[in-house]
Amino acid sequence: MMNQKFFSLITMLCLFSGVVLAQNKDGFPVQTKIANGIIEGNYDTKTGIQKYFGIPFAKPPVGALRWKAPQKPDNWTGVKPTKEFGPRPMQRLVFGDMNSRSNGVSEDCLYLNVWTPTTRSKKDLPVLVYFYGGGNVAGDGSEPRYDGEAMAGQGIVVVTCNYRLNIFGYLAHPELSAESTTKSSGNYGALDQLAALQWVQQNIAAFGGDPKKVTIAGESAGSIGVSTHMASPLSKGLIAGAIGESGAAINPTMTPVSLKEGEQMGAEFLQKAGIKSIAELRKMSTKEIYELYNESGRFGFPIVIDGYFLKKPLIETFEAKEQAMVPLLAGWNSAEIPGMAFMQGMPFTPENFITKVKQAYPERWEEVLKLYPHKDAAQVEQSATDMAADRFIVYATWKWLDLHSKNSDQPVYRYVYSKLRPELVDKGLVSGLAGGTMRAGDAPPPPKAIGAPHACEIEYAMGNLDRIKEYAWTRDDYAVSKTMLTYFANFIKTGNPNGAGVPEWNKVEQNSENPAFQIIDVTSKSANSDVEGRYHFHDKYFQGK
Repeated sequence: MMNQKFFSLITMLCLFSGVVLAQNKDGFPVQTKIANGIIEGNYDTKTGIQKYFGIPFAKPPVGALRWKAPQKPDNWTGVKPTKEFGPRPMQRLVFGDMNSRSNGVSEDCLYLNVWTPTTRSKKDLPVLVYFYGGGNVAGDGSEPRYDGEAMAGQGIVVVTCNYRLNIFGYLAHPELSAESTTKSSGNYGALDQLAALQWVQQNIAAFGGDPKKVTIAGESAGSIGVSTHMASPLSKGLIAGAIGESGAAINPTMTPVSLKEGEQMGAEFLQKAGIKSIAELRKMSTKEIYELYNESGRFGFPIVIDGYFLKKPLIETFEAKEQAMVPLLAGWNSAEIPGMAFMQGMPFTPENFITKVKQAYPERWEEVLKLYPHKDAAQVEQSATDMAADRFIVYATWKWLDLHSKNSDQPVYRYVYSKLRPELVDKGLVSGLAGGTMRAGDAPPPPKAIGAPHACEIEYAMGNLDRIKEYAWTRDDYAVSKTMLTYFANFIKTGNPNGAGVPEWNKVEQNSENPAFQIIDVTSKSANSDVEGRYHFHDKYFQGK
């Protein structure tokens, strides 16, 4: 019996050793000393990239630290293993197409990840800090599409960081404001992003990065986060460039509200839930708060103009020339959201389009119809798609670019990403709105895409097609990815996307009536916009002019 147990134990140890060897067959452990202690990651000899996952950049925001600004992490003794992604922030699967490599879901989520190509002779490298999307209610820095290895292969130190979401990250309340030294509340997720940027300033040199060459980037809610950091007085000195993929915190897209409005939303939430105080809410378990929030049916809480992280609305900040004066590269996809989002199930006929436009713009419908062609079904489908996208996220992104080009002397680069996605490998899947796939089930098949949908560009821009297994990538897809990755890498290095091997990208000229933009597709090229009237109309409409 003893021999049998001993043999079983040895067998298990051998199997375990085999797994470890399989996982690290191309790498060896490496250690780096940062401000809080020594960490150990892996050096991949196949790619030349060193990887450190799950580095704590703040204390766990739990217990008494719930709904408080992030606190600096404690020091540790010995060597901290940083080879696995930390837990992702509390969230439910709002977007069924998100894939995570994280170690579970937890309030203890403030961890970041670093990919670096540094060597003994290769130092002072440019840095990319990437914020994930997900509407500030879902997502995490471990998703394969955000992986930093390919970008690091371009000579860049890449960082992805987690930040608190939904009720855990954006709840404002009068009691929270009263207890804060800044007399503000909400924006905890944004302050987590800020803490990660501060961590980068303090520690990135240990990974070969230059703290004076930090570009921030993000998609959707991550892009909206980038726009707020450009406007925040707390972040301005921490960044040297900004990249936005589909989104800015400008009405009507995730519009920041006043502190008073945010506090009122929080107070009403607690009242409806039968919670008498923040103290009572803090004593509740993670499970209880998670279920309480899910039962409410809320889609998160808004960003707050709190007088601390944000002093005023973004438009006012940029018009006052108080934003970070750094190069900006931003744009959107050619079909961010299907035209049915505007038509609401009505067929694509000219008569139906006119009806929907009259409903949406009862006092200005004639002006709108002149801007969106609608003579036949094909034009209606295109115009309905453009209208849905403009109202969803395109106008806000356009306004951000327009504001910075008019109120700074920094270069501004605009793009429209247009590559259609290839076929799915599994015909039982359908493409999801957040960029991945979902099981088709009994739902009717989605309409055939007429352009590039929301979030589909992420894996192209970050060079991660190989990590996304659901699509049958073609030679054209890899060519587009190489182009977009090169543009982004050039911009991170120099503040200019242009360089050898990619088509010329003309910058936006200040006050241009037909500003330049780059079409990113199988054939990428510069063009000049002939649809500015749409954006100028929505500028007046959404800003109450």
